Amino acid sequence: MDSLAGQQLVKMDGSSHAADEVMADKELILFYFSAHWCPPCKQFTPMLKDFYDEISDEGVEVVFVSSDRSSADMLSYMKESHGDWLATEHNSSVANSLKQKYDISGIPTLVVCKKDGTVITKDGRRVVMSQPPAQAVKTWKS
Repeated sequence: MDSLAGQQLVKMDGSSHAADEVMADKELILFYFSAHWCPPCKQFTPMLKDFYDEISDEGVEVVFVSSDRSSADMLSYMKESHGDWLATEHNSSVANSLKQKYDISGIPTLVVCKKDGTVITKDGRRVVMSQPPAQAVKTWKS
């Protein structure tokens, strides 16, 4: 959450939300680095959506950090494939700083963090693809 303090996040309907408010009760933040033009992303995103639908009441939030070419492409991708999670604004300073902070060199990447910003894993994608959602969340929280 440290990276999102004071920031605004967006939903697929275009609405804007204060990160401090929407993240207040979250224990885990999953930063999802992806783009609609990326074939592996298009394959993984529906899996992440199903995963999120099962664990969204468990104090977990996904924050999408787009590598799409435009804001319109990002919103289209969110409406087409994403869960009801949040996103950084397209090509914003917070999006770019998150990419640098977590040394993102390829997508899709799912970075799992504690609320205080401590990185649990940069390989959340593998966990989502290989473990039941409840088990993954339990492991990440312990």
